[in-house]
Amino acid sequence: MNRPLRVAFLGTPEFAAACLDALIASNHEVVGVVTATDKPAGRGHQLQMSEVKKVAITHHLPLLQPPNLKEDEFLESYCAWEADVAVVVAFRMLPESIWSAPSFGTINLHASLLPQFRGAAPIQRSIMAGHIKTGVTTFSLQHKIDTGDILMQASVAIDHDDDAGRLHDRLRDEGKKLIVETLDRLITGDLVSLPQMDGGHEPLLEAPKLFKLDGKIDWKCPVAVIHNHVRGLHPFPKAWTPSPWGDMKILVGHPSQVEFPAKPAGTALAHERQLLIACQDGWYEVKRLTPPGKRPMNSDEWINGLSHMDLGTWND
Repeated sequence: MNRPLRVAFLGTPEFAAACLDALIASNHEVVGVVTATDKPAGRGHQLQMSEVKKVAITHHLPLLQPPNLKEDEFLESYCAWEADVAVVVAFRMLPESIWSAPSFGTINLHASLLPQFRGAAPIQRSIMAGHIKTGVTTFSLQHKIDTGDILMQASVAIDHDDDAGRLHDRLRDEGKKLIVETLDRLITGDLVSLPQMDGGHEPLLEAPKLFKLDGKIDWKCPVAVIHNHVRGLHPFPKAWTPSPWGDMKILVGHPSQVEFPAKPAGTALAHERQLLIACQDGWYEVKRLTPPGKRPMNSDEWINGLSHMDLGTWND
């Protein structure tokens, strides 16, 4: 092609907003944006616009917020943009009438090295699984979710103490570059697509949506597994554990270096203002937590407010 691509963009959260910003700053032309409807949030339940909508409004871009993606009125307005290609980042499942409408189809950006961690929670799940590497992938959208042909990939290391928030930011920064590079290569004709393979010798792990029960800590697991679980769920949706005070959210912690005799899994101790909990093969030190009905606080502050030091067992 001898002109910039006309791009329709579909996305909702901050990760997607950063990619939209990058596309606006590129040589391509964003001709319209689709995002979620405004939703009530906060104590006042006031309507809040998505991060993608904020970017679209700032740049005076045509904007659609369909409650139903299969409505004829939405399809007509969407097709009227006459996009060459659509880009999807962190949006809901699209009907074929939408993803097949642009002449070059629809390209999705996913926050993993596909085919690993297909699904809604690839960032959290990659940390929870103990992986030391993940990345971002652009792929062509097809019927089955996250299974289309791979276009480009970029790897990102997962450090031992990364949580989902820090990894999210690095993947976002790689992803916004990758989506622009993918469109640049599409326009020059050197973009090669490859079918997703079965992972070879490495088992494929899925990344389904996280529910409350997924956040529950099993103290019978090894310390390393507990550490991956806690950091993978921070800052959202947060790991939690039953306790004598009710369900505690565990925000930050790390494997402890103290050497105590083995105790039943879930046994909690206060040692020199440190909150320690017994695991399968050692002790985990909780650094920050949210007690039921209270604000987040450091564990030493919580310990100081206790009337006794018998912390009991933190299991069902």
